Amino acid sequence: MKTKLKFPFKLVFSYVGYATQEFEVKSLSDQLNIELVTQSILGQEVVVTASRVEESILKSPVAIEKLDIRAIKEAAAPSFYDALENVKGVQMITSSLTFKVPNTRGFNIPNNFRFMQLVDGVDMQAATLGVPLGNAIGPTELDIESVEITPGAASALYGMNAINGLANLQTKSPFRYQGLSVYQKVGVNHVDGVDHSASPLTETAIRYAKAFNNRFAFKVNFSYLKGTDWVSNSQNDQNPQNLTSANPRFPELSGINNPAYDAWNRYGDESNNNNTVTINYQGKTQGFNVRRTGYYEKDLVNPEIKNIKFDAGLFYKLNEKLELSYNYRYGLMDGTFQRGNKVRLDGVTVQNHKLELKSPVFTLRAYALIENTGDSYNVKPLADNLDLTHLSNKDWTTKFTNTLQAAVNSGVDLATAMQQARAAADQGRVLPGTPEFNALKYHYRY
Repeated sequence: MKTKLKFPFKLVFSYVGYATQEFEVKSLSDQLNIELVTQSILGQEVVVTASRVEESILKSPVAIEKLDIRAIKEAAAPSFYDALENVKGVQMITSSLTFKVPNTRGFNIPNNFRFMQLVDGVDMQAATLGVPLGNAIGPTELDIESVEITPGAASALYGMNAINGLANLQTKSPFRYQGLSVYQKVGVNHVDGVDHSASPLTETAIRYAKAFNNRFAFKVNFSYLKGTDWVSNSQNDQNPQNLTSANPRFPELSGINNPAYDAWNRYGDESNNNNTVTINYQGKTQGFNVRRTGYYEKDLVNPEIKNIKFDAGLFYKLNEKLELSYNYRYGLMDGTFQRGNKVRLDGVTVQNHKLELKSPVFTLRAYALIENTGDSYNVKPLADNLDLTHLSNKDWTTKFTNTLQAAVNSGVDLATAMQQARAAADQGRVLPGTPEFNALKYHYRY
């Protein structure tokens, strides 16, 4: 360290969680032995979420749980956002590698649209999707300073979208945190090789901030995450033979022989895809519940994911207590999340512009959120439309019925006859992996 100050002068040493100490340097021969003493800062810690301006956490009118920069660094979690799960009163649902949903107040649901998420006071909820986008367009770990959680209702101050709670992510000021920072994270998933071969998961982030004469400053952040999400491929039957929605009077139609089979991760075979097939069987008119064949999620959803985040800010101090700033934030996300149905996010982009004037006693803020859902689609309607491009439900049922009746008339057992009828009704259906399937799959996305 170099300085042009004349002797004697003072050096001030400070760090989060430690008491500030001053040392006087009288000459070049002075030897300094610096040892900081830990200090509890709960009473001095400030929050901005409770009343929109800085105030002591002890004077906050509502309960606030704060995860500061020290706690973030010490958290045993892959990222600071994952560390929110360790905060009292917070539960986290992970819908995909790029989509995590915090929950409070016991509302543990995968699309908690009544839990508000802010970044420096700006609402990050996607208007089209109707849910907070997790940290898909939020700050990187290099730029996060603290996270403030209101585990109770915050609707009195932030509106109805905060009735289930609030998370406010505070980023670092370029006046206080300057310089270049970089990190690279590398991992491997799908190591068991069951549904996908072992795949790398990488995340790269960079931050640069610079201040000039403690008057003007700027900062730039960029991150890129890429990997392979887990593959949803559970084939367990949700509609077994013993249920009235299947065929409980015919024990031979159980297991893989169940014509009303509803696989967990298959779409197009749900209750609304049920058809009643009526034939003459063993001298009686019998009705059977039969579901359409549908398509497995692994054939409808690409597990490859990516998340690109970029933001930049310009900051100008009009005086010691008044600061004007402009921030631009951009995020691009591919991933999957669960609502009533599963939704594949493909090329979703969100941009945010914010202009702010703030002082210790007031904040004036204007912002705009611009969203484009790209080629995203709902998996359930996609599977239904793919089935209907082959045959309507009426035509498919007619073909199934005629083949089933002919098979049982020729002495084929009921389970085998059902299999033959399905094969006949599905003949000509587009198959996963073919060019025709890929073309129709793209056509019916929205």
